[in-house]
Amino acid sequence: MASILQAEGLSKSYGVKTLFNNLNININERDKMALIAPNGSGKSTLLRILAGKDSSDGEGSVKLMQGATVAWLEQEPELDPEKTIFQEVFRASEVLSAVIMEYEKALVSNNHKRMESAVHEMDIHNAWQYEQKVKQVLSRLRLPESDRYISTLSGGERKRVALASMMINEADLIVLDEPTNHLDLEIVEQLEEYLGRTTSSVLMVTHDRYFLDRVCNHILELDNGALYTYKGNYSYFLEKRDERVEISNTETERARNLLRTELDWMRRMPQARATKAKYRINAFYELKERAEKRVDKKQMKIDVGASRLGTKIINCKELTHHWGDYCTVDGFTYNFAKGEKVGIVGPNGAGKSTFLKLLTGEIEEYSGLIDRGETLVVGHYRQDGLSFDPQETVIEAVRKIAEIVTLADGSTISVTQFLTRFLFPHSTHNTKIEKLSGGERRRLYLVTILMKSPNFLILDEPTNDLDIVSLNILEEYLLSFPGSLIIVSHDRYFLDKLADHLFVFEGNGVIKDYVGKYSEYREMVRELESIKEKERTKEREKNRDKERAKESETKNSGEEKKQIAKLTWKEQRELEDIEKKIESLENEKGSLEAALSSGILSPEELTKYSLKIGEIISEIDRLSDRWLELTP
Repeated sequence: MASILQAEGLSKSYGVKTLFNNLNININERDKMALIAPNGSGKSTLLRILAGKDSSDGEGSVKLMQGATVAWLEQEPELDPEKTIFQEVFRASEVLSAVIMEYEKALVSNNHKRMESAVHEMDIHNAWQYEQKVKQVLSRLRLPESDRYISTLSGGERKRVALASMMINEADLIVLDEPTNHLDLEIVEQLEEYLGRTTSSVLMVTHDRYFLDRVCNHILELDNGALYTYKGNYSYFLEKRDERVEISNTETERARNLLRTELDWMRRMPQARATKAKYRINAFYELKERAEKRVDKKQMKIDVGASRLGTKIINCKELTHHWGDYCTVDGFTYNFAKGEKVGIVGPNGAGKSTFLKLLTGEIEEYSGLIDRGETLVVGHYRQDGLSFDPQETVIEAVRKIAEIVTLADGSTISVTQFLTRFLFPHSTHNTKIEKLSGGERRRLYLVTILMKSPNFLILDEPTNDLDIVSLNILEEYLLSFPGSLIIVSHDRYFLDKLADHLFVFEGNGVIKDYVGKYSEYREMVRELESIKEKERTKEREKNRDKERAKESETKNSGEEKKQIAKLTWKEQRELEDIEKKIESLENEKGSLEAALSSGILSPEELTKYSLKIGEIISEIDRLSDRWLELTP
């Protein structure tokens, strides 16, 4: 495969802090890469440099293959608030939108040569169906109201618009920074499917481990300023990363043992130092540097206690809530139990966040009953985080809450010790919050929630901006959490690992309780959708059979002779040919559907077959319309 991007000598520092130094990266055509690193190590900065949105310090360079294009999806996309959804996405492909704009100008120019040139360019770029393609992508991402202005959209809708622009762009290299943040689970799965089948090269930062496993074939690990490459998916990376750390530490231990011998040699006869072999002295200092390079896994440690929880937690009876004319919760009845772990899923705007605010008392206008236990201590980790004063230091922010924190074993520690357990060493305690990375702020927010020792924990998108190591540790803590737990997350791995059952928000206030894991629920939904599609196909075939039977009756009654008399010889032959073609196309469609459901196709075959089945359905519809014209 040809190299689509080559980066050499990339370095970046902010003040005295060096994020990375002298990194070399190569991305080949069709590589699907993920960058993994702890929060605050410069992942987003490195992506921006590679996407051409920032520059390296010093003489570092990034070179793209000649003519190659890059699509950049950042965590918080910058969109034009004055444009509609359609306008924003339509202009995503600068080349195509320019070609179409020139064609429209040529139409009214009365210039024959200009018109010929514009038509030629439309043909070359296959731009005739571009508008229809934009509408199809918007529909697939649940953005049907394409005339809405960007300024009226929620965070999740803006992210979907940015995704649509990326898909339309069809760039040679796609660079994504936390692409799943603010997306509901169905859209995450669509994005996963798209990235899995696209022929574009992909480089992403994501904490979604299913994404990493199913999409990526290369993992880049940024560790202590150095870059390591693993040719495989996330599971392969985990295995090989542990091997690398073990080998590195073994070599370090050997270097330390050898260093003791060399140190003794260096100390002997200092007056003869000048006569000693210079190469051996140089080797000593290289050995000393190697001996100090032990790989220590700095990990967050969560062992905070939970307040005692009584038998009554939160009991809901016929809970109902409306926003204007829209019903967000309709007659919800449920008694929460100690130790249960509930996952909440459903599309954006279905009422999930409103439901959580009802439970915590943040929203007080509702009908029905919410009865809360006297011992209830709620910890609500909100998706939009805590509004920290950017000028406050880390230690000032947490001391507003408490000076002492109680651990799971009943012992207490100071808030400074507690911060250290969350990877905020003493050297960072006086750092202003405005200087923290997005992930560090989310981790600090988690500190402020857990140090209150909640026994009813609500986590609304807790995985956003947390690195994978921190996520694993948070999961282990939550698995043994003695209180009640509610999780809203687009991270399917996180949900599968923690949630015992799901509250599925279907819209219009409907909340269904599904007992099982999220992956099991999605498999059930896919099976139901498959059954419905088969039923729709049968219904179409049934209606077509009825039409044919009706035509047969007409023929038997002598009406067919009248109809044939009205048809020319050419039209009669066309009618017979159409019937044969429809039957052949239906058989071909059935074979493709079976292949697509087999689960054994490659990404290229999936793309090919999906496009083909769409063409066949369009052709069947066209022929059926013509058949009806000829057989009224």
